[in-house]
Amino acid sequence: MRQLDEALDFMKNNASFLVVSHVQPDGDAISSTVVVSWLLEQLGKKSVLVNESELPSRLGYLNHFDRIISFKSGQPELTFDAVIAIDCADFRRIGEVSAVFPTDCKLLNIDHHPTNNGFGTVNVIRPDAAATVEILYDLIERAGLVPDLDCATAIYTGLLTDTGGFRYSNTSPRVMQIASSLLTIGVSGHKLADILLEKMTFAKLKLLQMALSRLTFSDNLEIGWLYIGKDDIKDCAAVPDDLEGIVNYALNVDGVEVGILFKEAGDGAIKASLRSAGKADVAAIAQSFGGGGHVRAAGCRLDGPLPEAMKVMVEAVRKALV
Repeated sequence: MRQLDEALDFMKNNASFLVVSHVQPDGDAISSTVVVSWLLEQLGKKSVLVNESELPSRLGYLNHFDRIISFKSGQPELTFDAVIAIDCADFRRIGEVSAVFPTDCKLLNIDHHPTNNGFGTVNVIRPDAAATVEILYDLIERAGLVPDLDCATAIYTGLLTDTGGFRYSNTSPRVMQIASSLLTIGVSGHKLADILLEKMTFAKLKLLQMALSRLTFSDNLEIGWLYIGKDDIKDCAAVPDDLEGIVNYALNVDGVEVGILFKEAGDGAIKASLRSAGKADVAAIAQSFGGGGHVRAAGCRLDGPLPEAMKVMVEAVRKALV
């Protein structure tokens, strides 16, 4: 409660805010962005919403989605008193947007990743929360407010995506209580599940076919991995959001303890997304390579070339499983 009060004081004591989330934003990051925007509106504050990356179009139904500026599309002049960073496991995850922060920047850091090192002036870090939107729901309650339908839809979206459709181990009783209250407000849960969990673009289907053709397993079948080459997204006419969930096809094979998706970036680096069935702490593995995340879902960047990066990471996972 003290952290929530400090966050509310931060919002009340400043007039305008730059709201940022992590690069290559997922459902929780985008939902958290628009929820913070809604909360600031209720408090009579102004906000500008920015993300470094291209935005996932499947989340275009969210209110205020069209207000989020993609920093890669242009660097507009930004005027703000303070910064709110949401769902960023560490400061580097903010990306190039951090270049516009003043040296003496006042920053509110709201996050649920256990690897977050508290880089804010004010920090609200709740590793027990299933998603950052769960923290924001509590913040809204602490402010004495009730979400309207648009805000409720955004919170439900973040919960749905970060719990894998309420299937992952982070689906706590509190998550289900919040989801129930949001459905009572009028959120269409089945429609959101169809958009976010069932449908896929044709480009993603082609990308998935390509990735599955490369699916490889360790001798004992405890590790499964696939990769996306630097030209594959272009060749499939896909977008970065089409990578979402592909790593699970490696993890979901019976007997696999850790699934890994390697993506070859244009700058020669390799991005690794790791998922664990529970035996290995992939956040610790990712952190050893300068990344971070959760015990069961994490990521990091590796030096190329791709074959060497895959070899190094698979060996690190193998050691963690011993």
